[in-house]
Amino acid sequence: MNLALRRPGMYGKELAFRMLMDHLLFVECQPEALVDQRRIWNDRGAGSSTGLAGMFRDLIPDRCHEYVIASVYGEFAHHRGWLKPDRVLDPEEYAVLQGSVRQWAGEDRVWSDVVDEFGTPSMLFGGNNPYYGKTLGYLTENPEDPMVSFDLWNGSAPRAEQSWPPEHEETLLLAVRFGTGPFRQTFTFTPEGQRRLPAE
Repeated sequence: MNLALRRPGMYGKELAFRMLMDHLLFVECQPEALVDQRRIWNDRGAGSSTGLAGMFRDLIPDRCHEYVIASVYGEFAHHRGWLKPDRVLDPEEYAVLQGSVRQWAGEDRVWSDVVDEFGTPSMLFGGNNPYYGKTLGYLTENPEDPMVSFDLWNGSAPRAEQSWPPEHEETLLLAVRFGTGPFRQTFTFTPEGQRRLPAE
């Protein structure tokens, strides 16, 4: 499951997360837990016939939302004690991150800016290739602390003559996301993220 969360495109994306988690919850004799969690996501405004993807497609450009979805399932996995992060933040680091990150995201940033400012992420949802989108997740040992997620994108302008390679040498930060309220209210978009909001 941890491999699927890190490389969702290789394992089947959201459907794979559901199947793997259904199996784990069956073993734990709590098969209803994911249904209950999906109800919470629905209450937070992420309900659609296409799962979480339906909402995130309205907020994040194509080929990036699959990593955002992986991070949401990753947060659920952290609550269940299944997630194996690369590192965890201590309470002081986490408090500093939460207290500063929304203002910090008021300027355009790239992948290396995030790592330089906040260190190696707890989880990398996506690969290391700078030409592809990804989400960086930062969390503590406490599963009740919301993950702080950085959603990054790379690509070309709509209707560009050439779509590959992407225009940028590394992924661009589009949004920072954390909290337990309505999903749309948990996003803080960078100026670049505002410019690249998918057309309605």
